Amino acid sequence: MIDPHADLAHRLLDAARAAGADAADAIVIAGESLSVDLHRAALDRAERAERVEYGLRVLVGQGQACISASDIRAETLATLAERAVAMAGEAPPDPYCGLAEPAALARSWDLDALALDAPGPSPDPALLEEMSGVAEAAALAVPGVTQVDGVGASWGRTHVHLAATNGFSGGYVRSAYSLYCTAIVGGGLGMERDYAGESRVFFDELPPPREVGTLAGTRAVERFGARKPPTGAYPVLFDERVAASLIGHLTAAINGSAVARGASWLKDAMDERVLPAGMSLTEEPTRPRTAGSRPFDGEGLPVATRLLVEDGTLRGWTLDLATGRQLGLPSTGNAMRGTGGPPGPGAGNLRLTQGHHSREDLIRDMGTGLIVTSMLGASINPTTGDYSRGAAGFWVEGGQILHPVNECTIAGNLRAMLLTLIPANDARQHLSRVVPSLLVEGLTLAGG
Repeated sequence: MIDPHADLAHRLLDAARAAGADAADAIVIAGESLSVDLHRAALDRAERAERVEYGLRVLVGQGQACISASDIRAETLATLAERAVAMAGEAPPDPYCGLAEPAALARSWDLDALALDAPGPSPDPALLEEMSGVAEAAALAVPGVTQVDGVGASWGRTHVHLAATNGFSGGYVRSAYSLYCTAIVGGGLGMERDYAGESRVFFDELPPPREVGTLAGTRAVERFGARKPPTGAYPVLFDERVAASLIGHLTAAINGSAVARGASWLKDAMDERVLPAGMSLTEEPTRPRTAGSRPFDGEGLPVATRLLVEDGTLRGWTLDLATGRQLGLPSTGNAMRGTGGPPGPGAGNLRLTQGHHSREDLIRDMGTGLIVTSMLGASINPTTGDYSRGAAGFWVEGGQILHPVNECTIAGNLRAMLLTLIPANDARQHLSRVVPSLLVEGLTLAGG
């Protein structure tokens, strides 16, 4: 049986060759999805969608151009390929663009071991509606919850196929089941809300809808009566729900695009300490049953587990072919690719070393300070690492949670912050980024 997505990718390459391209690659992303949302126990929205999108990158000399569309008719492919070739011929020369050498390409992978797709047809919409109803009822049953702002369940399956004139051709399928619930307490200026959400590749690994709804309601009730914290320098515990954002700032700083431009606060930090001793950050692109896994990167190169930070010391950048060439280094197999542009480097699944103490132990030991459970807005200086974000969570005194807080700002410098991290042991193993709650010493709080 002919794979229609592989066929489309190769038809794009044929069109590029016919239009005069020296080289080309094409990516096809097709998907189907089903979602159901409830409002006040009644069906608010039910949607089934299908899509096919593709991107074509052509190279003419040292010029490159990209086009994307969803019309798969032969005449459209030919027209777009001709346009792309004309654009590449007029593009400024880029000495770093280009496809991978054939000898470097991924040649085999085990999709069964990755387990990225739950086989079978799409779920019955009635099942998603039932799940949403159970979650909503559970949230409303939590004393103090006044309403459910939104609740819904969804399923999706995405097909990806990448092909290039260097001989690479490969594809995979990923699927996901999701459930979310947002609960509200109070009203007017005293209204507070919080949510719970879960997503898994396999349906039977989703937690029961009742647990999701109860957690959303409990979190919202805990937020009621929030006030501003005092201003000053205090320890801050980034709850596991938001702790991965700190590691996200680290991975952004070691991204090849930022390093090659010299616009990174870690551009000169290779083989220097960036995390406390004993703490490592590992990329795991082939972790089974995980949303961020993939069998090859966006340029057809092999992917493998590697240490970004080892025992606190920075060991590697995140590179695609172009940024690697700029830095005189090989690609690390980190090219990410969508339909709208050329590949770019990015990190997928990550795992940070966990600590030996629980979140409750860190709260007890922090004395007086702030637990952050949600954040909004961000002011991050990419060259200095200066950090400032709006935050909400809970105020701690004497190692005990005293009351919820909101409308405050936390500030510091990422280089210094990351060196003081104390990890808990509460990271959720099914997430793409397995990061526990993280205690940071001496941040500046601006509150009441």
